[in-house]
Amino acid sequence: MSEVTKLLTTPEAADLLGVSPKLLERHRIYGTGPSFVKLAAGRSGRVRYRASDLAAWIAARCRSETQKHAHAEPGASVAA
Repeated sequence: MSEVTKLLTTPEAADLLGVSPKLLERHRIYGTGPSFVKLAAGRSGRVRYRASDLAAWIAARCRSETQKHAHAEPGASVAA
């Protein structure tokens, strides 16, 4: 039997990522954020994050250069 991983709340995950909980919620709505666990069905179901999913999301965003015309993610400021 595998060991159960500690699940992080949205505020805990946001703190670990260095973003606001609201930004993390927006990423969840748009499908651009890290994978999450929904503990119950419906709108009131509690959402939790595994640290391994947060690490994978960060790793997938590592870049060596910026893209001039990249699509902005929710909450990102775009210079005119």
